[in-house]
Amino acid sequence: MSDSKLRWGILYCPKTGFGNKQKRWEKIETVLKEYGVAFDMVQSETADSVERLLTMLISNGYKTIVIVGGDSALNDAVNCLMKEEKQVREDIAIGVIPNGVMNDFARFWDFDEDRIEQTVGWLVKRRVRKIDLGCIRYTNQKGERCHRYFLNCLNIGMTADIMNLRRQTRRLFGSRTLSFASSLFVMLFHRMEYKMKLRINADVIDRKVMTVCIGSGPGYGQTPNAVPYNGMLDVSVVYHPEVVQLIEGLWLLITGRFLNHRNVHPFRTAEVFVDEAKRALVGIDGRLMKTPVGPFRVCIEQEVINFLIPD
Repeated sequence: MSDSKLRWGILYCPKTGFGNKQKRWEKIETVLKEYGVAFDMVQSETADSVERLLTMLISNGYKTIVIVGGDSALNDAVNCLMKEEKQVREDIAIGVIPNGVMNDFARFWDFDEDRIEQTVGWLVKRRVRKIDLGCIRYTNQKGERCHRYFLNCLNIGMTADIMNLRRQTRRLFGSRTLSFASSLFVMLFHRMEYKMKLRINADVIDRKVMTVCIGSGPGYGQTPNAVPYNGMLDVSVVYHPEVVQLIEGLWLLITGRFLNHRNVHPFRTAEVFVDEAKRALVGIDGRLMKTPVGPFRVCIEQEVINFLIPD
C-alpha cells in the first residue's frame, strides 16, 4: 500500500443476494483505470467487517476513502471515522459509489448507481464539502451511555419497521417505490400507534404518534427539505391517519410532497428530546438499531465529515 496519501482506499461492499458481485466490481474497476485512478481495494463480506476494514485504511494513511455501497455502509464508515481524532478526520475525505439496497444519501447528491463513469468523473475532481451528522445519544440495555451518528435520518415508530421490511422487499422487487408500497401494505397489519413524549424547541408532544423522522438529510422523502450542511435537523411527526389518508400520505411521499399531508407536522431544530417512545422501534439510516432504554436525545454535529460531492 505504497503512496497511500495519493492513492484511493476503496471499500467494496457487495449487495447481499444481488447478481454477480465480481462482475459489478470489474465494471467499476474498468472505469477507475480509464480515469487513471491509483487505488487499493478491500472487500467487505459482512456488515461487521466494514469498521475493521475502514480502520485499516485509515491507519495505513489513505486520505481519500471511497465506499462502494449503500446507506448502511456509509453509516458504518462515518461512525468509524468519527472515532478518530479531529486532526485525523480533517485530512480524510469520504466518497461514495452507490451500490446498496438503498442509496438515498448518494441520490441526494445526484450520484446514480447506473452512471459509474459520471460518478468517478466527479470523484476524481476531489471537490470536498464539510457535512453535518445527526447523532442519537442514548442508554443501552446494559446501562451504558452510547451514541450513534447518521447521515440521512433516524426513524422512530412505524417507519423504522417499514425501512426494515423495505430492505428485504427491495431484494425481491428491485423497485424503490414498489418495495416501499409492499412494505407499507404489510405494516397495515402491524401496530400503528406508539405513545410518545417529544420535546422539540418550545413544543411538547405528548400523545400517540404513528412515526417520527429526524433528518439531517432528506429522510427517504419524509424530511424533503433537510440538507446535511445547515446545522439543523428537520423533524416530521406523523399522527395516526385513517386508511384513506394513509394511502394519500403514501402517494404524497412518492411524489415528494409528504409535508403537505394534514397529519404530518414538520419542525426544524438543533435537537430533539425523546422522553418516551413505548415499544417503538428505532431505525438509523435504513437499518434497525437496538432500541434505546429510557429517554434519549438526538442532536446535530456541524461540519464534521469531509465528503466528496459532484462537480
